Amino acid sequence: MGSCTDVVEDRSDGEMIDSDDLARRIWERSYLEGEFELRSGAISNEYFDKYLFESDPALLRDVCEALSAHVPSDADLLAGLELGGVPVVAVLSQVTGLPAAFVRKRPKSYGTRRLAEGADVEGRRLVVVEDIVTSGGQVLESCSALRERGAEILRVLCVVDREEGGSQALATAGLQFRALFTPADLARAAAQTRD
Repeated sequence: MGSCTDVVEDRSDGEMIDSDDLARRIWERSYLEGEFELRSGAISNEYFDKYLFESDPALLRDVCEALSAHVPSDADLLAGLELGGVPVVAVLSQVTGLPAAFVRKRPKSYGTRRLAEGADVEGRRLVVVEDIVTSGGQVLESCSALRERGAEILRVLCVVDREEGGSQALATAGLQFRALFTPADLARAAAQTRD
């Protein structure tokens, strides 16, 4: 697959977004040093806190401007995955003008009992949006559930592909996948500013 860092994106305000600069800004906002327990139980002295770039309005807007270039022109709905994909898809919806759906990991057991909130997915051409892809497991489950509900998945977009098997798993499932960056892209851009 590969990341999209060689692309310089046009912004709606006419300015250009330099992808190396965007990668550096994401790194500077989200990379933490300290002692962190990982989901696996291992301890790491480094941590990438994706919610930090998602909670920065100017940075998130620029991320979504860059992502918008990878939304197919025939898409008619964006589908953000719980939880990290939701802020990304909300801003991407604003940038592209496409409506957004918010996709739960599981349909809620009360109320509407929907998997996707905000829009009906049946018969729609979707772009699935996630913040970080690691193994791709949750993306695969969500795409399968969306397809069962009659959606056509045109592409999966994410901000960072951790390169831990996700892109291969998505390709095996027949899903077209694009990521703006890999961890190496982010670290390289950060290192360039230190040189």
